[in-house]
Amino acid sequence: MRFWANLVGYQLVWFGVVIFAALGLPWLSVSLAAVFALGQWQLSRQRVSDGRLLACAVALGIVLDGSLAGSGLLRYASPSPALLAPAWILALWAAFAMTLNHSMTFLRGRPAVAAAFGAVGGPLAYAGAARGFDAVAFADPAWPAVLALGIGWASAMALLAALAQRWHGDVHAASFVEIAR
Repeated sequence: MRFWANLVGYQLVWFGVVIFAALGLPWLSVSLAAVFALGQWQLSRQRVSDGRLLACAVALGIVLDGSLAGSGLLRYASPSPALLAPAWILALWAAFAMTLNHSMTFLRGRPAVAAAFGAVGGPLAYAGAARGFDAVAFADPAWPAVLALGIGWASAMALLAALAQRWHGDVHAASFVEIAR
């Protein structure tokens, strides 16, 4: 049951975050993603691992989405408040991190599979946000952004899958100091 709640819950959060961002309501996006991430963390049997993955995913989001925004390859609806990347996209990274030890455990310790998953799934998610909701806009021509997303998400997913495997089994409650270690 937890598997399905995590999988379906994340998909609903993705749609909600993207829709709210497209409507110019980034704080609703951030709030929705935060409620999901916090709820999943509280239900988790691997809080330390989940906390570490969340921190790493947000850092990767800052780098990847910040680079894409800074280069002009992507433009985001509701671009502020931002820490290089819009807060709503970073909140989506945080919510996504909460799937790695739950509905996406099949990627854990399989960086090549995770890279392939990221190379395809990352650009598709952004294309869906762009075409279906106008939450993201690709610069013209779109192929450099799609290529950068594919490479960025392949790298991010390989790293996150490897870290999920490394940290698997960390079950005790963690403080922010412990998560940073």
